[in-house]
Amino acid sequence: MSILTDRIRAAKASGRKAVIPYLPAGFPDKARFWEEISALDAGGADIIEIGVPFSDPVADGPVVEEASLHSLELGVTLAWILIELAKRKGSFKAGLVLMGYYNPFLQYGLEKLGKDCARAGVAGLIIPDLPLEEMEPIETALGAAGVDLICLVGLNTPEDRLKRYAAKAKGFVYFVSVLGTTGVRESLPEEVLAKLRQVRPLFSLPLALGFGISKPKQVEPFGDLIDAVVVGSALIKAERGGTGAKGFMSAWNQEWASLP
Repeated sequence: MSILTDRIRAAKASGRKAVIPYLPAGFPDKARFWEEISALDAGGADIIEIGVPFSDPVADGPVVEEASLHSLELGVTLAWILIELAKRKGSFKAGLVLMGYYNPFLQYGLEKLGKDCARAGVAGLIIPDLPLEEMEPIETALGAAGVDLICLVGLNTPEDRLKRYAAKAKGFVYFVSVLGTTGVRESLPEEVLAKLRQVRPLFSLPLALGFGISKPKQVEPFGDLIDAVVVGSALIKAERGGTGAKGFMSAWNQEWASLP
């Protein structure tokens, strides 16, 4: 079983949704980034998404984009991420996922990418600008190295296409809650609930909900339709506000425990 699937199912068995925090690599700076990743891990993150900075982040909202561009200015690259992760392999309980755009992965070399991800302890990749029809080359390269390619689906994904994703999905399935970019929102679109009811029966893997989520209360209406929650912009804001990953995870866990 995929370590990603295992981490989410273990959280569900303990009576909660798995939490998947996202932080751009090298943010807020190269040294503190690893301290914050360790704090997320110690705070109970089940899976940690590490963002691969890119100059044209089409799915990122302003908070994530600004943080990613800051990381680029600091000289953060995919190679740096993998080298530093390899140094720390085995240090984290959480499953590790890289989230980034296809261009840096393609330029790195797909076969080398799969091998270096495995060497660094990366369990999966999320690539928001990679369509289903173009997945095969990187899917093959990652699969040969035992690394999951995480499928993304959303409000506008038709049922026939959902079924095609279901045939390929590994690790978990990422459900994008909005038709737009990332960013903190007070509420999610009403149609999310109806779409999740359509999506849930089609996938045997855990379903993670992402984009726009800042607090546990937002996902309460979805019940067993989702298994995990991805949080990005809210964590970045906590970093900028001085709370940091430790404070963010503490607040998240306390609010989750207070829900009925």
